[in-house]
Amino acid sequence: MIDLHCHILPGVDDGALDFEDSLGLARQAVNDGIERVCATPHIRHDHDVRIEEVASRVEALNSRLHAEGLPVTVLSGGEVAETAVEDLSEEELVRVALGDGHWVLLEPVPGPLSDTLLARVAHLAERGHRTLIAHPERHLSTDMHERIAALIAAGALVQATADFFLREHTAEGMRALAEAGLVHVLSSDAHSSHGGRPLHMNEAFEVLAGIETVAPHIEWMRDTAPQAIVEGDEVVLPFGPVA
Repeated sequence: MIDLHCHILPGVDDGALDFEDSLGLARQAVNDGIERVCATPHIRHDHDVRIEEVASRVEALNSRLHAEGLPVTVLSGGEVAETAVEDLSEEELVRVALGDGHWVLLEPVPGPLSDTLLARVAHLAERGHRTLIAHPERHLSTDMHERIAALIAAGALVQATADFFLREHTAEGMRALAEAGLVHVLSSDAHSSHGGRPLHMNEAFEVLAGIETVAPHIEWMRDTAPQAIVEGDEVVLPFGPVA
């Protein structure tokens, strides 16, 4: 499996505190059968992440993982705030895109999803990039399903947080999103091995496998789509939003 959204880089944002914390997250990944993890530090105005250093930090972390004998590989990436994306040069955007530089993990602004997010998806498309929307389930509103469907129609894919499928107070809403055809891939969005969301996804996929309309697409969601995203390939959706 591939985790497309994880704050595993040490000491760069609100994620892993140090190398030991990063190694703890990597061990969680190994225990869950996750072989690759996209490092997605926050690219936004309240975090001083130096984009030009991301690749070298990923390389340094991979060296530590190899030295520890942990069979997991970290890939470059970033969680790009919609308020920051238009200010990034093409070189910067490629450096913080997932994997090969074609797909961008885009973080909505706090509050309900709005037309500005749709405009940023169009902006990225004009620059030759596809968009993966980060955790839209955090942006509740009465028209959330319609907003997500519009983003999909504009060419975006949707990343949901795996752990939310397992929490009592969020599980029902997450199932509803999946049943409506509004979830394409899962990610951990883990920040630390000391607490919070763990770096695991298997249990959430087991939940999805129990949803009749989603079950036929589990392999695509777990393997095919994430692989295509990190390799910069086009993605053909096997299902669409359910009205």
